[in-house]
Formats: sequence, structure tokens, C-alpha cells
Amino acid sequence: MPLHRRTLIASTAALAATATLGWLATRRTPAPETRFTLLDGGTLDTAALHGRVTLVNFWATTCVTCVGEMPQMIQTYRTYRDRGLELLAVAMAYDPPEQVRRFVQTRQLPFLVGLDGSGEAARRWGDVQATPTTYLLDRQGRIDQRYVGAPDFAQLHTRIDTLLAA
Repeated sequence: MPLHRRTLIASTAALAATATLGWLATRRTPAPETRFTLLDGGTLDTAALHGRVTLVNFWATTCVTCVGEMPQMIQTYRTYRDRGLELLAVAMAYDPPEQVRRFVQTRQLPFLVGLDGSGEAARRWGDVQATPTTYLLDRQGRIDQRYVGAPDFAQLHTRIDTLLAA
């Protein structure tokens, strides 16, 4: 096998291993302490989420995947909220607050919506750039799963069931 091909294969394997280790490093680590500004003007600290299984979803009104997954996020929240699920949808810094407000009203989002006007929340949560990025937190406020892109909702629901039963 030519040297450049072996180098490419080795580099690809190293990159995959690094990505896997990076994901494992975030699993079951405490969620970053963050004060979220809510769309209604209030605030919510990460510590206030302890005791509940929580989805923290970084999204944007201009993100096609985000808009596409929102009906499933609504359904997930409605299915599990009475069993202890909280959902916080955090609009990215580049999303104008009035546009977020219109989106929330027209889609009748039933969960908490935050505005990350400064980008500080996205930085604290691993420098989130890609939307949607969703974190599933256990009742102790630890990151159980991170999804970049739309999650597999059947798998997500299975994991939520497991965390709610714990």
C-alpha cells in the first residue's frame, strides 16, 4: 500500500478515535453552569434544572433541520413533561429576538425558550456552532447524550425513558 494511503487511513482512524473520545469525555460530565435569558425576560440557571431530566436544544429559526425537528420536540415534551422532562430551546446569538418570538407564537412552542444574545451559552456548552445541537441531561444535571443534528427520536425516547425511571 502506498505511504500516502497508509497515512490517510491512519489519520482518519486517529480523527475518528479523537471524536469518539471527545464524545465520551462529555458523557456524564456536569452541564456547564449557565444563566439563560428566557424569551419572557426571566432567567433560568442550570442548577434549577437539577432533579429533572432535561433537553437543552440549541437551535435557530433559519436552520432548516431545527425547524423540521420542532414538531417532534413538541411531541417529545408533551409525551414526557408529566413524568419530569423539561425542555429548554436556546436560540442562537444570530437569531433576532423578534424573529424567535414570532416563531414561538406561530408554532405554539409549549416549552421554555431562551435567547443567547451574546453567544455565551453556546460557548459554555462546548462552543456550539452547528444547529441543532441538543444535550440530554440526567436528574443530577450531568450530560448523558449530545446530539448534533436531529436526533433519532426513537433512540432519544428510549434514553429519556431510562433516565426518568432511574
